[in-house]
Amino acid sequence: MAEPAPPPDRAGGDRPSGDRPSGDPPSGDRVSGGRVSGGRPGGWRTELGRLAEVTGLVGLVVTQPLLDVLGRSPDFFLFHRADRGEIMLLVALVALVPTAAVALPGALSRLAGRTARSATHTLLVGLLIAALAVQVGRHGTPLRGVPLLLLAAVAGAAWAAAHRRWRGPGRMLRLAAAGPLLFVGLFVFASPTSTVVLPRGEGGAAGVPGPGNHPPVVVLVLDELPLVSLLGADGRIDAARFPHFAELAGGSTWYRNATGVSGWTPYALPAMLTGRYPQRAVAPHYSQYPDNLFTALGGLYDVRAEESITRLCPPSRCEQPVSPEQGMGVLIRQAGGLLRQVTAPVDSRVDPEDSYRERTRAEAGIDAAEPVPADPKFRWDSLDDNQPARFASFLAGLRPAPRPTLHFLHLLMPHSPWAYLPSGARYDAPPDLPNDGDGWAELARRRHLAQLGYTDRLIGETLRTLRSTGLYDQALLVVTADHGVSFTPGAQGRGMAAIRTAPGEVAWVPTFVKAPGQRAGRIDDRNWQHVDLLPTIADEAAIRLPWPVDGRSARQAPRAEAGKVFYDRPGQPTPVAGGVPAPIAPPAPHPLVGAAVGDRPTGGTARVADLAAFDAVDPDTGRLPAAVWGDVPDDVPDGTPLAIAVNGRIGAVVPVVPRDAGGRRFAALLADDRLFHAGANRLTIYRVAPDNTLLTLTLT
Repeated sequence: MAEPAPPPDRAGGDRPSGDRPSGDPPSGDRVSGGRVSGGRPGGWRTELGRLAEVTGLVGLVVTQPLLDVLGRSPDFFLFHRADRGEIMLLVALVALVPTAAVALPGALSRLAGRTARSATHTLLVGLLIAALAVQVGRHGTPLRGVPLLLLAAVAGAAWAAAHRRWRGPGRMLRLAAAGPLLFVGLFVFASPTSTVVLPRGEGGAAGVPGPGNHPPVVVLVLDELPLVSLLGADGRIDAARFPHFAELAGGSTWYRNATGVSGWTPYALPAMLTGRYPQRAVAPHYSQYPDNLFTALGGLYDVRAEESITRLCPPSRCEQPVSPEQGMGVLIRQAGGLLRQVTAPVDSRVDPEDSYRERTRAEAGIDAAEPVPADPKFRWDSLDDNQPARFASFLAGLRPAPRPTLHFLHLLMPHSPWAYLPSGARYDAPPDLPNDGDGWAELARRRHLAQLGYTDRLIGETLRTLRSTGLYDQALLVVTADHGVSFTPGAQGRGMAAIRTAPGEVAWVPTFVKAPGQRAGRIDDRNWQHVDLLPTIADEAAIRLPWPVDGRSARQAPRAEAGKVFYDRPGQPTPVAGGVPAPIAPPAPHPLVGAAVGDRPTGGTARVADLAAFDAVDPDTGRLPAAVWGDVPDDVPDGTPLAIAVNGRIGAVVPVVPRDAGGRRFAALLADDRLFHAGANRLTIYRVAPDNTLLTLTLT
């Protein structure tokens, strides 16, 4: 139907302020049953036009950016074990609920009359254009924060004025109303997540059993663990810091020159389990990788798989147990947090991958009928809330079985977010603490090493369980990690900048393979690449793979070439030179750490977050206020050491650094939980003079 002709006072484009915009019913007219009573028809068309404008804008502000990010993140849905129905329901909510929420105030404003309805719609259009301008400005300009908000406000006001004066802006917005349908279609049919929504195929061919024994196979894949984090000064596993990794190395073959093939788990783990280098940017899903460890062994073996952010084991081989948070509640909550990030006027300070968090035993409803660890320091009975449920389920399944069994666990440890002390106690810290820059890179390494200490205890529990059940001697045991991470200042992370600057931290990972019956440890420095993992497991399990692989079994002769390859992007190998990396000395403790200190003269102030946490500490809950962070006045020079003490004993010495985006100039980790006791604890912060004399800072 054609637009109604404009009234005469709009023919020249000018009209007095306050006149109605195009399509509004005349003053005093009432809309009923899709017709305008007492005036010209078309009120219903006006409302439909307004709804189309709101739909188009909300589609650009909310639907497109959110579905774009989710469409490129199939691991988000795989981690939360979302099925097709839940994904489509989330998509429907993303496409419809924000539009309804924005359109409702406009619809209700009709009750206040024509002028209120018109003003409300103009205001909504202006606000949505401003929100869109924030996103465009964040990607296209260096502006952030308040300056970007001011620019967006100007853009919103200008568009609102133009929208009220002329028809063109409204017509453009109405054309955009088709956008949400297009965005949903791209998500469902063309995005990497489409594989999860519309899986094609059920998995590849099973391996062919060969002559010989088919031993139980136990595979534990850790995440974000550089080999160098485990090494002592002599190039061997640091047995004092990581006794259980050292125990593992003492009874297995340590492939010391082993490297992962990518710094991103959705590429790295499929390469490990298919024996093929990454070639396509696809979801880590069985329909995209039909030939993998689970299908190869699944014809003969029972499969008990605990995957985290992949779904390579098809349902015909294994139905994975419930362990991470699942259901629409968590999907909506996580999507809401993601929307806040993509629409904010500042860059997100939180790595999206840090959102992957294992559910605790308590959250998963797992009872206390788990084996009690032999290590009394582990405090298993008082740390139920801290124990990852996925690991508890994995341990419970390590039992002899009448059929050969594959036990597989991909555990997101010691992957960030770092939240565990070596004892297993948890602590809270801001999720946006920097990982790079003066002081922050060293703190990140300390937190990583503390969580690695806890991971070492998990390794100890695995070995103890295998021995207590009789599986240790029978089983083929593999413990490795998919990739490392760099803590080198200026190259923190695991992307190309890190692989170029610190390849020894990113590519080289611990890899231990204990053959059935093996008791003596040995070191093999062949050029192992993680595409070698599957053919090695297949050979040890006497299974012939029915597809070609890029990897080479450890039972074969080593590679002649010394070079490595690393894939930041599938199909684009980057050569990596070098051999077994040299050890990196852990951060040296300051001489004052561990010292008892009494009263000292006061000499300044400091602001500390969450001081109240020290007033009532209960170690039996498994949580300690072990992270301390805050601010000091600007007149304190950068580099000034601060000594952090609890109950009169110094637990850390950290430098004052330039204020970060969260307003913090210092942060420390008190990794020794012996500093704390039940009840009220005294936190003291001292300013350390060049001669190591101390001045007490007044805390607020």
